Amino acid sequence: MDKSSSLAALAALGQKTRLDVFRLLVRSGAEGLPAGEIARQLGTVQNTTSAHLKVLDHAGLIRAKRDGRTIRYVADMTGFRDLLAYLMEDCCNGRPELCRPVINAIACDC
Repeated sequence: MDKSSSLAALAALGQKTRLDVFRLLVRSGAEGLPAGEIARQLGTVQNTTSAHLKVLDHAGLIRAKRDGRTIRYVADMTGFRDLLAYLMEDCCNGRPELCRPVINAIACDC
């Protein structure tokens, strides 16, 4: 990930509803959720939710996958890991053992 991509991802997450959407999709796992269900769970308007989904998709933090006639949205954990890796690239001034608690806290089998 480069600086431009990381700024796009951080800007996407820097808005309350988009952060809520991303966290909801992380919780939903690999199954993801349709846009209408995301809007319902967050109490947002469906067309506004679609606009937020588009921003998150362009930032590489979520992706859409077709499930029959429904489009489901899932958190793109690779994109999220790339963002975290970029942010931690120069972690701890060359002493990676100092970063181990952070790495352990964000590690998952997803």
